Amino acid sequence: MAIQKLYAGAKLREVRTKLGLTQKDFAARLGVSLPYLNQMENNNRPISTTVVLALASEFGLDVTELSAGDSERLVSDMREALADPVFQGKMPPLADIRLTASNAPGLARAFLDLHQSYRQTHERLASLDEALGREDARGAPSPWEEVRDFFHYCDNYIDSVDHAAEYFAGRKGGHRNMRVAAVSALGNAGITVSFEDTDVLRHFDAKAQQLQISARAAPETQSFQLLLQVALTQQDTLLEATLDLARFTTTAARDIAKIGLANYFAGAALMPYAQFHAAAQECRHDLELLSGKFGASIEQVAHRLSTLQRPGSKGVPFFFVRVDQAGTITKRHSATRLQFARFGGACPLWNVHRAFETPGRFLRQLAETPDGARYISLARDISKPAGRFGAPVRRFAIALGCEMRHADQLVYADGLDMTRASAFEPIGISCRICERKSCHQRAVPPLERHLVVDQNLRDVLPYRVE
Repeated sequence: MAIQKLYAGAKLREVRTKLGLTQKDFAARLGVSLPYLNQMENNNRPISTTVVLALASEFGLDVTELSAGDSERLVSDMREALADPVFQGKMPPLADIRLTASNAPGLARAFLDLHQSYRQTHERLASLDEALGREDARGAPSPWEEVRDFFHYCDNYIDSVDHAAEYFAGRKGGHRNMRVAAVSALGNAGITVSFEDTDVLRHFDAKAQQLQISARAAPETQSFQLLLQVALTQQDTLLEATLDLARFTTTAARDIAKIGLANYFAGAALMPYAQFHAAAQECRHDLELLSGKFGASIEQVAHRLSTLQRPGSKGVPFFFVRVDQAGTITKRHSATRLQFARFGGACPLWNVHRAFETPGRFLRQLAETPDGARYISLARDISKPAGRFGAPVRRFAIALGCEMRHADQLVYADGLDMTRASAFEPIGISCRICERKSCHQRAVPPLERHLVVDQNLRDVLPYRVE
């Protein structure tokens, strides 16, 4: 397998700027010439092994950050946006897209914001939405999408909130019985907690300082909601400061993000970083063992695993996704090269869709994306009953996975034959940007390819992709 060259000029410039060094001084400390550093910062040359080692030894940089995240996310998001029919199939070469994402990430994000605004305006016009005549209906990204992208580009890890949650758990004796700890913390703040026979999971009466939690909810859900209230009442200053730095464009986005940050605190307190990271490594990421140890649900554990991106103590880089029965992605994050479609559903060949057929069971899949990257994916159906007869059941499926180079750290890889190429199922991101020519599940043609239609021939597809 060919070794992928590392181009991270933007990250290199960012490190140098934070250190307050000139190119000349930075080059001297890295042991390279000034022209060579200039070429690396402009992505004209890959970062050499010598420079990687120097960054670690001289500046204590977690070198895994060089290949992380933003560039691949931007490439994936830009390819999907450029696949929009409005561009009439005029897809720039992949090399140009990668160059833009690496050298001009600000421009790439501005393009994505512009395309998202276009989509919003187009959808309102097409549906004759009531928002057409409102002053605030000007095609801005929806608050939900703005918040989703905030967590997406933070690598799903919020350092200050994570540390605060870990500190809270440590003062309360660690992760054990966080429900009691949360009730105690709220009581010390003058809040009365009661468990009521109601469908509403959590209701806080700020005036009366009373918190009601549904007695029908699962114990792990009750613990999570209690900790969420702890975040909202005792960590408000921290949450507001984090929101100030995020600079959301609307009040609605800020309000949604605050709930998201409170959720993050709850999960991080229920599963404190250091303890959870160590336990995950020890049991080789067995979700059921971790669920029992930390009193969390399978979904909460899977989501927490995808947030273990603390500098200097990173966990396995996972992707995590949750879909509904229609295939719509309701949660998504990836610390791997695999990025999810921003709009629409996930690839139908992915095992996450089959999880609905086998409730309560884990499904394992070896998969390969069009770029040749290989993954191990774990999927499971997640049902969320309301606790009484006749109440609607919310059904989702989740998937958690990582690149094959980390497979030995997963108990779910045991017994799988990873030596055969045919063992890896071909999956993609979105039909419009998928390069596979003969996928039997293709919904729409790829915009980057020329189509040939032969009225005398009907193969897997009604057209041939060239």
